Amino acid sequence: MTDDPKTLVSTDWLAAHLRDPDLRILDASWYLPDAGRDARAEYNAAHIPGARFFDIDEISDQRSALPHMAPPVEKFMSRMRAMGVGDGHQVVVYDGAGLFSAARVWWTFRLMGKTDVAVLDGGFPKWRAEGREIEDLPPLVRDRHMTVSRQNQLVKDVTQVAHASKLREAEILDARSAARFAGEAPEPRPGLRAGHIPGSRNIPYATVLNADGTLKSIPDLRATFEAAGVDLSKPAITTCGSGVTAAVLSLALERIGHRNHALYDGSWAEWGMYDDLPVEKGAGEKG
Repeated sequence: MTDDPKTLVSTDWLAAHLRDPDLRILDASWYLPDAGRDARAEYNAAHIPGARFFDIDEISDQRSALPHMAPPVEKFMSRMRAMGVGDGHQVVVYDGAGLFSAARVWWTFRLMGKTDVAVLDGGFPKWRAEGREIEDLPPLVRDRHMTVSRQNQLVKDVTQVAHASKLREAEILDARSAARFAGEAPEPRPGLRAGHIPGSRNIPYATVLNADGTLKSIPDLRATFEAAGVDLSKPAITTCGSGVTAAVLSLALERIGHRNHALYDGSWAEWGMYDDLPVEKGAGEKG
């Protein structure tokens, strides 16, 4: 792979830059309740040296009834300052699954206008498998000022997505499993209808990953989107269950040079809740 400090870096790259004074590493591990894993406890037991824990559920808009919606600008700035992350820093985000929730934090930084942020390819599992340095100590943190400029074009709300679905003016890409997309498997959150947004295409997030949890090569990513019938000349809106794995597709789009993409933050946790929004079932469109 080609290292790019604005999208994706390898474990070799991170190991070479681990002591850089302006590098900040974030452990953004997050798991669905049925995974039976405690992300913060795992971080406390072992993490990449210097890493801070980014709590996706806490650093969110808790005024919303929806799960881990993007945080207000002021909250993001204050939390990052307290974590010693600010202007002039190169940020690298990883998670304990390989490449699952780290992309959500990458997208959150992009939403806040911060572009010097990359996901660690293969995450903590790859880092540990290679026998690289880990620690269980909390990092020494010094406040750092952060300037934020929210990029509203990178996020869509339910009204905008409904409009795009009706007019077919954007490719809506759903990162959930094929069974959930088709409405054949129950949603992990109670009370939600089954199915998908009309006109959307299913690209389960795992299909853009290699078997070892790393992101596919740029040619393979492009082929994966095209095989799902995606018109890459059109704007794209990524969605999933609650806006976490949608960001894996956003990262993949960015890697292949597709710049006109946004994330539906409410995702199925919102769309599946409202009876007046249309729902399709089955495998959906392919071409």
